[in-house]
Amino acid sequence: MVAVALSLVGLLAGCGGGGDSAAFTGTELDPPFTVSPIALADTDGQPFSLTTDTDKDLTLVFFGYTHCPDICGQVMATLAGSMARLEPSVRERIDVVFVTTDPERDTDQVVEDYVRAFDPTFIGVSGALDDIIEVGLSMGVGVAQEDELPGGGYEVTHGTQVLAIDGSDEAPVYWTADVSQAQITSDILFLLDEG
Repeated sequence: MVAVALSLVGLLAGCGGGGDSAAFTGTELDPPFTVSPIALADTDGQPFSLTTDTDKDLTLVFFGYTHCPDICGQVMATLAGSMARLEPSVRERIDVVFVTTDPERDTDQVVEDYVRAFDPTFIGVSGALDDIIEVGLSMGVGVAQEDELPGGGYEVTHGTQVLAIDGSDEAPVYWTADVSQAQITSDILFLLDEG
């Protein structure tokens, strides 16, 4: 379904005058990323793979960390607002997964509290940093822990895009961190053929 929708986006863009193509703000990946099946862990400590444990029509994934001073909270709020705009029947076709890029500080409880503050249905995921890095790279998201800061602590460098995983365990679309709630909601409806 998602692949057909994306093919239509490409056709509309190729027509030159179609105003509908401008409405789709996500970036199509051709070829799509093949998501790593490595199992991370949910906040209950149970194995959680972005391929085998996501069975919704769309899974939106964001890699970030709870101590992030700026962009992570903004993106998570955008995702929460986007989900709130959807009808319940559409919303239940989507999972939203937050993968921490700072498993040392982001304990299971910290991640669970963080995602629930945005939306109680969001899924928080952690794991070994090397595994998180590998899963991120499979989706074009770089993750690195930086040197310690002069005042203590450290920063974590990570990609800020939101990726959509489809039913084929591929990521055919991503959005940049500055996407609006209205834009991502419109794109989701298009991808799910609800628009």
